[in-house]
Amino acid sequence: MAGFKVIQPGIFSLLQDAGRYGWHGIGLTTGGPMDRQAFRWANRLCGNNESGNNDSGNHTNSTAIEVTVGGLVLEAKSHNSIAVTGAEIPLTINRQPAALWQTHQVKPGDRIELGYATQGSRGYLAVAGGFQAEAIFNSQATVPREAIGGLRREGQPLKTGDNLPCPAPDQQLPLLRVPEKLRPANGSALLRVILGYQQHAFTEVQKQLFFSSEYKATDSSDRMGYRLSGAQISPSIGGILSEGICLGAIQVPADGQPIILLRDRQTIGGYPKLGSVLSLDLDRLAQLMPGDTMRFEPISIDQAHNALLLAEQKFTAAQLETVDV
Repeated sequence: MAGFKVIQPGIFSLLQDAGRYGWHGIGLTTGGPMDRQAFRWANRLCGNNESGNNDSGNHTNSTAIEVTVGGLVLEAKSHNSIAVTGAEIPLTINRQPAALWQTHQVKPGDRIELGYATQGSRGYLAVAGGFQAEAIFNSQATVPREAIGGLRREGQPLKTGDNLPCPAPDQQLPLLRVPEKLRPANGSALLRVILGYQQHAFTEVQKQLFFSSEYKATDSSDRMGYRLSGAQISPSIGGILSEGICLGAIQVPADGQPIILLRDRQTIGGYPKLGSVLSLDLDRLAQLMPGDTMRFEPISIDQAHNALLLAEQKFTAAQLETVDV
C-alpha cells in the first residue's frame, strides 16, 4: 500500500466514509461526513465512487479526511491525486498555494498543508482510491463518542506519525475542478424544516416564534448536534418516552433552546421534537462556526422530496471543468 504520513494532525481530523448504516438497533450511530456534498465533490474529483461497496458492504474507496478548522499537514509517500473541498482553508503543496475544489497531482516527498479556515469550519481531503483502514460494522467512519472506526478502529482522531495507506493508482487522473457556480457558499444559513408529528406539542405562537427568529450556533456545537441560542421555545410537554431519532431532528429540551441532531447523534432520545432539518441543508449547518447565525422556514414533505431529487440530479449531471496545466 502506498499512502501518506501525518506530519501534523490539525485540530480535529477524522477518517470518514459515507457512514455506518443499519446498526441503530444495537445503539451505533451513523457517523460519516458532516458536509456530505463537500465530501462527495472531493471524492468525485479523485475519481472515487461513493457507492462502490465490497462484498461486506464497506464503502471501499470513498474514505476521506474530515478536517475541522484546519492545521493538517501530510507527506506523500507515493504518486497520487488529491482534492480539498468544503470550508475556505488555505491549501499549499510544497509551500506553494494550491486551489480548493480541484484535483492536484502529488509525488513522494510532497508536503500538503492545510492552514486554518477563514470561512466555514470543515474541509474534506480525498485521495484517489480512498484512504484504507480496517472496517468495523461495515464502515471506516470515525465516531469518537462511541470509540469506533478510524485508522485503529478506536474512534480516535489522526495523530502525528500516523501512516495512512491508500492504493497506488493505475494511471494518472486528469486535473479537474468544480465550477464556481456549483460550489456552496459558507456563512449564515436558511434551513428548511419538515414539521414532525410532535409539532402539536408546540402552539402556533411557539412555532411562529421559532420560524421568525434568528438563532446562533453555540460553543457546545459538535458532530453530535448543534446547540442553538435564541428565542426560547416552550413545548406543552416536558418529555416523551425515548424513541429513535433521525438525522436533523430538532429537539427542544427544558431550557427551550433547540438542538439539531447530526451525524454522531445518540440513537434514541426523550425530548419533544418540532421537526427535522432537510438533510441537504445540514451541509450548510455543518459549516457554521460558533456565533454564526441561522434562520428556519417550514416546507412540506413533498417539497423536501422534490428538493432532494433535484439536488441529486444536478450533482449527477454536473460537468467538471478541465484544468489547464
